[in-house]
Amino acid sequence: MISIGVITRGKYGKRLVENIKKNSDFRITSFELPESLPGFIEEPEDFVRTLNIDKNIFSSDLVIAYTLHPDLAGEIIRLAGENGAHAVIIAGGAARAGGVTEISVQSQKYNLHVEVHEICCEIEKCGDSVIDEFASCFGKPEIKITTENGLIKNVEIIRGAPCGSTWHMAKALPGTRIKDAPARAGLLVQQYPCWAVRGNRGGIHKAAELHKKAVEFALSQLSKEEI
Repeated sequence: MISIGVITRGKYGKRLVENIKKNSDFRITSFELPESLPGFIEEPEDFVRTLNIDKNIFSSDLVIAYTLHPDLAGEIIRLAGENGAHAVIIAGGAARAGGVTEISVQSQKYNLHVEVHEICCEIEKCGDSVIDEFASCFGKPEIKITTENGLIKNVEIIRGAPCGSTWHMAKALPGTRIKDAPARAGLLVQQYPCWAVRGNRGGIHKAAELHKKAVEFALSQLSKEEI
């Protein structure tokens, strides 16, 4: 069973911590960054040192960082590499992860698998043992559905969004007409208090589309008799 260290910032990352504790046996520790950070951090190493982050965070098998600051991602990767982590996920997308070149250099230097995701419900198995174990439970939504009399009867979660939106959807979807289920699944995810970016085609809209497709696929696996 892998260990997970999560760096949260304000409201970002807290639901992930709560949901992982509730829906898995993964060992998890977390540290909260100040919500307000300088717009430019000239010396990331010195800045992070002043925060006194518990080094156990960085010795976890998987480090998930909601630093949401381009000047800090490289330092988080460096600390993870020096303290024995095996993989790092930087949340918030490329714009908040700093330079792609720096990430690649740090990844190779410390033999770390590093992924950058705009939303964590797009995480999939990739061949890295740590990411794959995490993605066996959390990431791109995968579900099984049972139906009765033209309605959704039950939604079983195989893999759900780390923030918990898939569980929210699964709880509310039973009783929905089969033909309405995919669209309602997307709507339920958009109504979930997720902190993904809104107002563009990515963020919460991408999360909703992933859940809509998960429902469509689950329904496609049912026999004509079941539908």
